[in-house]
Amino acid sequence: MIKNLHIENYALIEHLDIDLHSGFSVITGETGAGKSIILGAIGLLLGQRADIKSIKTGASKCIVEATFDVKEYGFDSFFEENDLDFDGSECIIRRELTSSGKSRAFINDVPVQLTLLKEIGEQLIDVHSQHKNLLLGKEDFQLSVIDIVAQNADLISDYKKLYKEYNVLCKKLDDAISNTNKNREEEDYMRFQLTQLADANLNADEQAELEEESETLSHAEDIKQALYQANGLLADGGEGADALMLIKQSMSALNGISNVFSQTEELVNRIDSCYIELKDIAEEISSKCDSIEYNPARLEWVNDRLNTIYTLQKKHGVDSIEELLKIQADLEEKLSLIDNGDEFIEELKRKCTDKFKEALDIAKKLSAKRQKASKEIETRMTELLIPLGMPNVQFKAELTETSDKDGKPRLTSTGIDEVAFLFSANKNSALQQVSQVASGGEIARVMLSLKALIAGAIKLPTIIFDEIDTGVSGSIAEKMAKIMREMGDQNRQVISITHLPQIAALGSSHYKVYKEDKEDATVSHIIELTMEQRIEELAHMLSGEVLTDAALENARTLLGAK
Repeated sequence: MIKNLHIENYALIEHLDIDLHSGFSVITGETGAGKSIILGAIGLLLGQRADIKSIKTGASKCIVEATFDVKEYGFDSFFEENDLDFDGSECIIRRELTSSGKSRAFINDVPVQLTLLKEIGEQLIDVHSQHKNLLLGKEDFQLSVIDIVAQNADLISDYKKLYKEYNVLCKKLDDAISNTNKNREEEDYMRFQLTQLADANLNADEQAELEEESETLSHAEDIKQALYQANGLLADGGEGADALMLIKQSMSALNGISNVFSQTEELVNRIDSCYIELKDIAEEISSKCDSIEYNPARLEWVNDRLNTIYTLQKKHGVDSIEELLKIQADLEEKLSLIDNGDEFIEELKRKCTDKFKEALDIAKKLSAKRQKASKEIETRMTELLIPLGMPNVQFKAELTETSDKDGKPRLTSTGIDEVAFLFSANKNSALQQVSQVASGGEIARVMLSLKALIAGAIKLPTIIFDEIDTGVSGSIAEKMAKIMREMGDQNRQVISITHLPQIAALGSSHYKVYKEDKEDATVSHIIELTMEQRIEELAHMLSGEVLTDAALENARTLLGAK
């Protein structure tokens, strides 16, 4: 639950630092005072989209930070799996937004992605605003309520895994049927292409070698002439002296004066190294002279082989033998599917059928638990709604099995169940979809009752109700407040933003949001009220701006204060 909320430079809030308590708390204030701004700031902590327009005018950045007490909510595995610091007790979430548009998120001072912030945020806070009443008409929300009550989390996880595997197999089957039919239409042409490639007997490394050999054979006479010339100059000068002989003579001359000029020894050594290297080069040139041979037949064969390779590459629009070999392998695979397609498709059909049966078995177990839970929900919702001014209420969680055109069960991402919450507030009225027949006040009471129903089944530290009292007043509002107080007594934090004194009076803590006009700006503040301040605030809510003795007395009565 939230222990402390800190906000800087967010919208009208210049600086806010407030401690929050467990149990049932209320927040009141005039319309426009900044209650929704505080909710917007909390939304940033839940990973919602950041808008630089939210930064207070003139500020370079805004900061929203909350300290949570999570020691009793089993978050150890989350922090361990995500390699986050955790002392076993507190979790600090911070969001920073700069005027340049940069947004950063932190969990216990460790920078994290927004996806991780959303993941932990969904486990820490549930904000129920007025627009969330629209969820009541959404089938996935209704089904999630049933699954929470039925405690179906493990079964749902098993089912989703099987359902995904089933869909993958179905996709493979559809692709296999489609590809096999398509390949059969092109079978003759593919076999012709494969024959050409197979007959070519391609080798991945041969193209570069053949191109080099073709160059050599095409210029064999020029190469041989140049090699003979080089060899003659180095080692076989004929009538003239060659390079090796001249070097040897220079060494002999220097050796002749070595006894009278000692510096010649180093020079002789260096010349000797050159002599050895040139002699080795000369021998290699001589060897190459013998290996080069003009061979027209070989040249013709090499060029024919290269023409075959180039023709295939051009035909298939590729530049290498590796790509041609890949095309050959693809053709072999496609033709194999044609040759063995029926057996392959039958095998996939069998796997699909087996996986369908596995998923259907889990789906039926889910359905059985949902049917049982739906009866429990109907009973509990009636018990909760009757005291909220609906003495003749009827509530039904109707489950029907999904089916295909042949009437057989049809798997969906959530199983084989479709759900509809049906509702009637009056005697002898037909049950209809709750979102279609319930008034605004009735929907608010239904949503509160559903939240109270599922709150006990999930470990959610903080629940915030933003004007859940829409469309109600008087004793009904008081009874709604008692439900929220009971939720807060179940080791959680429940906060209600309200305009009704009947609800505000039942909070164990009371906070007031108000605006202050400064010379250069208007700013919002929030404070925790003392008992005397609470009496005055409730009196204002009862009588308006002018405080009357009757309003003050009524406020004391609501608070049970003497």
